Amino acid sequence: MSSPSSRRVVLTGVGLISPLGNSRQELWDALLAGRTGISRFEPAQAAALPSPFVARAAGFTGEIDNFGTLEGDKKKAIRKGLKVMCRECQMGVAAAERALQDSQLTLATRDPERTGVVFGTDYMLSEPEEFGSGIQACTDEEKKFHFEQWAQQGMTKMTPLWLLKYLPNMPASHIAIYNDLRGPNNSLTLREAAGNNAVGEALRVIQRDHADIMIAGATGTRIHTMKAVHSALQEELAVGEYQGHEVPADEASRPFDLDRLGMVLGEGAGVVILEELSHALARGATIYAEVVGYGSSTAADKNRVALRDLSLANAMRAALRDAEATPISVGHIQAHGLATHSCDEAEARALRDVFGGMKPDVPVTAAKSYFGNLGAGSGIVELIAGALSLHEDKLFPTRNYKTPDPACQVNVVRETTTPGASLLNLSVTPQGQASCIFLKKYA
Repeated sequence: MSSPSSRRVVLTGVGLISPLGNSRQELWDALLAGRTGISRFEPAQAAALPSPFVARAAGFTGEIDNFGTLEGDKKKAIRKGLKVMCRECQMGVAAAERALQDSQLTLATRDPERTGVVFGTDYMLSEPEEFGSGIQACTDEEKKFHFEQWAQQGMTKMTPLWLLKYLPNMPASHIAIYNDLRGPNNSLTLREAAGNNAVGEALRVIQRDHADIMIAGATGTRIHTMKAVHSALQEELAVGEYQGHEVPADEASRPFDLDRLGMVLGEGAGVVILEELSHALARGATIYAEVVGYGSSTAADKNRVALRDLSLANAMRAALRDAEATPISVGHIQAHGLATHSCDEAEARALRDVFGGMKPDVPVTAAKSYFGNLGAGSGIVELIAGALSLHEDKLFPTRNYKTPDPACQVNVVRETTTPGASLLNLSVTPQGQASCIFLKKYA
C-alpha cells in the first residue's frame, strides 16, 4: 500500500442543490453578481417562527428532472425510489448525480470496486404530518392521546416504509446503489461539520489506497419545522426589524458586521468528486483544485459548553500540519461566517490565534451572506464555492459587510479580487465540533 503522501487527491466534479441554483454555473454567477438566495417566509409561516427569513432551494421540487441528465434505467430507479426519500435525501442524491455528470465519470472510466461514498447529514426528522393520522386514531373525543393504543391503532396508519425516508445513512446508500459503487461507504451525522469531515474521510480513503475515486458530500436543512424550532433554541436567528426599520431580505445575513442580525435558516446539499491524481490525468478530467489537508476537533469546557474558538483553531492547525504548510501559505479563508454575535466572535478569535503572528491580514469571505445556514449542506456548498474561486482565479466578496466589529478583527473581503493559490474551508457546530479542509490550486 502506498504511503499517504505519495497519493495526491484532486477535486474533479461538483454538484449542488442550493438557494442560488442547482448547478455550479448558477452558483458562480450568483456569487460574482452579489445575488442573494434569501427571501421572506410566507406570512403564515413567519408568524409561527422567530425569524422571518428563509433561504430555500426553490429550484428543487423533487421531480426527476431536478437530478440532471440521467440514463434510462437509472432514471427509472431514482424515480421509483423518490417515495422512500425525504427532501434532504432527495437533495443529496440529486447533488451526487450532478457531481458525477460534471466529472464526466462513466462506467468505462471507473472501477466499481475502487469507487466509494462518504456522506454527511444533519439528524433527520419526520415531517409532523407523517404521524397525523396515527395520532388522530389514538386520540379520544376530549383530545387526549392514548399511547397504549399506538402499536395497534396508530402505527398501522403510517406508511410502511416511513423509517427509510429519514435514516441518515440513506443518502450514501442510495448513491451507491444507483451508481453501482462497491468501494468504501460511510455516513456521518455531524450537523454543519459534516461536509468537511466527509471530504476529509474520503481523502484518507484514497490516500490509503483503498479507492481511486470517492464521492463526498452532505445534505441538510434548517427550514424543517422542528429543526427551525431547535435552531431558535440554540442559535441567534436573524431578526426582521433593526433600529426601528424593517430589514430587507437581501440584507438579513451579515457575517462579521458590527450590526449583524443572526443566522438565516436555509437548506441545500453539495457533493464533490475526489480522485487520485494519476487516475484523473489518465482520463483527461477537469481538475478544480487539489485537496492537501484535513483537520477536525471538538472542544468544550467542564460544563459541556462549546469552545468553538478552540475547536476551530485546532482544526485549522491540524489541516496545516496535514498539508505540511504554514499560515503564511494560505491564500484566503472560506469562513463559517454564521452571522451570529457569539459564533462570529469565536471564529475571529480562532483566526487571530492561528494567523495573527504570521498573516493577520489573511482575506476572509463568507458564503452564508448569500444563502444562510444550509445545515450539514453548508460546508460542502461553501467548499465548492472556494474550489470555483481557485479554478476561476476570482474571489467573491462577503455581502452586507459595512461596519467592522472590533470584536471580529478579520480582513473581510468586500470586493471581487484574486484569491491566492490556496484556501482553508471552515465549519463548526453549536456543540463545538469543527472541521477544516485545505484546498490548493492544482499545478
